[in-house]
Amino acid sequence: MSGIGRTRSITLAGLRGEVVHVEADIAQSLPGFTLLGLPDQALQESRDRIRSAARNAGLPLTRRHLTVNLLPAGVHKRGACHDLAIVLAAYAADGRVRNVEGPVFLAELGLDGALHRSPETVAMVMAAVDAGCSEVVVAEDAEAEARLVPGAEVRGFAHLHDVIRAFGGEPDGEPPHRPARRQVTAPEPEPARAVPDLAEVAGQAEARFALEVAAAGAHHLLLMGAPGAGKTMLAERLPGILPPLDRRTALECAALRSLRGGDARVRRRGGTAQGFDGDIDRTPPFEAPHHSASRSALVGGGSGLARPGAASLAHGGVLFLDEAPEFERRTLEALRQPLESGEVLLHRALGAVVYPARFQLVLAANPCPCGKGGGTGVECRCSVPERRRYAQRLSGPLLDRVDLQVTVRPVEARQLTGAPASETTSQVAARVAAAADRQARRWATAAERGLVPSGLRRNAHVPAGVLRHGPYAVPRAARRPADDAVDQGLLSARGHARVLRLAWTLADLRGAERPAPEDTDVALTLRHQNEEDA
Repeated sequence: MSGIGRTRSITLAGLRGEVVHVEADIAQSLPGFTLLGLPDQALQESRDRIRSAARNAGLPLTRRHLTVNLLPAGVHKRGACHDLAIVLAAYAADGRVRNVEGPVFLAELGLDGALHRSPETVAMVMAAVDAGCSEVVVAEDAEAEARLVPGAEVRGFAHLHDVIRAFGGEPDGEPPHRPARRQVTAPEPEPARAVPDLAEVAGQAEARFALEVAAAGAHHLLLMGAPGAGKTMLAERLPGILPPLDRRTALECAALRSLRGGDARVRRRGGTAQGFDGDIDRTPPFEAPHHSASRSALVGGGSGLARPGAASLAHGGVLFLDEAPEFERRTLEALRQPLESGEVLLHRALGAVVYPARFQLVLAANPCPCGKGGGTGVECRCSVPERRRYAQRLSGPLLDRVDLQVTVRPVEARQLTGAPASETTSQVAARVAAAADRQARRWATAAERGLVPSGLRRNAHVPAGVLRHGPYAVPRAARRPADDAVDQGLLSARGHARVLRLAWTLADLRGAERPAPEDTDVALTLRHQNEEDA
């Protein structure tokens, strides 16, 4: 006797997923297939796709009326990733398969019954595990990719015929002949592109130090200087000295790139071009959009449910805006919310989506439109109104969120032609890693005591109240220079907190237990250097 068949799948809204409970019922009425629960067009088409796949798998669907309901009914469902869950719910309603209520099924179906990988597999498996659903069934060519998610118990199948047998069904006949998947031998790996090394940067001791501080504490950075001084060279070398991504952040980066239809950032170690044949890439991403980029390209957007932008693709890494004043003002202002919260919230007609966007912002700018307004400015050809308009393109509220604001001065000939004296990326990265490790241990202890959110690891993300009160407050003597700057109107309350975070990072780089007054003095200098040079 048939009843209600139930399975589970996942629907995504941004990078956050929700479990979809698939219910199937078979009625004693004329043949038909009704699909309920706000399916999109691709999901509506699954009715014909599923009937053909079931027939070619040796177990046709019922000839009676089949009604499939997708819960929660008020949540939009999209994509063909629900195909496998729907067909198994239909079989369960007809009593043809067993034990399908527990797993989450994530695969698309071909007309021949073959299972195909969903491009959003990483994000959906992460959402399933977060929801407490550890058992996941995916297409065979997505199995290795799904196994990257910690806590996931993954089973991969190539064909619906195999899935039916695995869950107690008895399809007619032998497994259908399956054309061998075209095995594309991976081309010889290209020679690894050399990672830009800090040793290649001539001079710029102050800017290099600011870059090291920014990397150690995950602080935002503004590089102001004349064209050709080395701003872009410095920014491009920041990812090389950042600590590797933790596994969760690396998975989020992979999921975000898969949502954009690109490489899921999985390092392949060889084998074929099918699937994923290696471990997750933990290299911090580096995004450098052109100054003509739109607001949607920068923070995300598009019709329907919005897609991630460069700010989210830079999650865990660096978002570099070269020639920052040339970006549209509204585009730059859209960064203010993710700079504070570490995520992008986008509202569209079909609902709101949230994407992670915990990036380090690096801005590069000239002192004026002609670029020669730094220092004495005697060669500058810009009028006063032109310089004022140029400076106003970077608003005060945006700059107040940038921790370090330093001047990149032109190099001297002796620095260009002399023997390289700069430290290498690996030397600086070792100090940064040691400082980051101190922060991670300190804030993990603070999280155990309930003083900071769980998972907080870097100084730049510590709540302001923790820096001013309690066991992790900057000592009063060390805080005094920042307090005086607030009283003199040189710092806002937000700026005061950011100086204290910088002071903690400088202390971590020194290996000190607590910030000292000189740390706060240096932090103030790094934050206001451009104002002093103006």
